Amino acid sequence: MPKKESAGRTIRVTLVRSPIGYTKDQKATVLALGLRRLHQTVEHQDTPALRGMLSKVIHLLKIEE
Repeated sequence: MPKKESAGRTIRVTLVRSPIGYTKDQKATVLALGLRRLHQTVEHQDTPALRGMLSKVIHLLKIEE
């Protein structure tokens, strides 16, 4: 049987730097995470796809598990 991830595992992501001046794909990644303005915080389920998105724009975010 495949391993199941913990259902209650979430990650809080906060935008702490503006994506202005960065590439279009980094701006699009920030928007795809649901972050629209500075210091906005969103919660997401911890998945490999989310981890990949976070690693792309890690310099703009604060991440709490």
